[in-house]
Amino acid sequence: MVGGYLTGIFASSPIGPLQQHMERVVECVTQLQPFFAAVLADDAETRHATYQRIVKHEHKADKLKKDLRLHLPTSLFMPIDRRDMLEVLAMQDRVAGVARDIAGMVDGRAMQIPAELQAGYIELVETSIKACENAHDAISELDELIETGFDNAERKRIGKMLNEIDSTEHLTDEQASRLYGILMGLEDALPPVPVMFLYKLIDLTAEIADCAQRVGSRLQLTLAR
Repeated sequence: MVGGYLTGIFASSPIGPLQQHMERVVECVTQLQPFFAAVLADDAETRHATYQRIVKHEHKADKLKKDLRLHLPTSLFMPIDRRDMLEVLAMQDRVAGVARDIAGMVDGRAMQIPAELQAGYIELVETSIKACENAHDAISELDELIETGFDNAERKRIGKMLNEIDSTEHLTDEQASRLYGILMGLEDALPPVPVMFLYKLIDLTAEIADCAQRVGSRLQLTLAR
């Protein structure tokens, strides 16, 4: 009787499933590299096939999200606050959703990226992916942090990772700003509807890093408690 009661209070940690979810998110986002390689090569078949892989990875992440929400313990003695867990999960899920939205928009409209934007845009994609991978690295250290009883040295190590996410996200802001400037200079030479979607493409790509940074911010709050 007492054993069952204590088992209910000290529920199993949901950190593992949270880490698995972030792994699926990274798998989803990294597919943007081959996706845009196909876009620049004007390879519609590979572009569409890669989009389908992104959708598949996003669905896997979404299923894990729903399972984790359904089975997330309500124990008073969870190693990390339940609200923090749900916030991190929501931001991770948003990353995968944005990657799917980007690929769906580009594939569905068969968008072309003007030559003047191509190099800078690919840099933005790569930096946004790096921010996501940085967030994954930090999430991967959570179980070690808990096992050491939130040891100060481990806190500092994760803190450095979170600072790296902030730096990477700031870089995407700068890259996106440069792309906006280039695109503004092309507005008179391009049809207005494609220009509108190119602005949206830049916004969404930078949002990947923004969501990864929000994952880091929520972890930062958790470490401060």
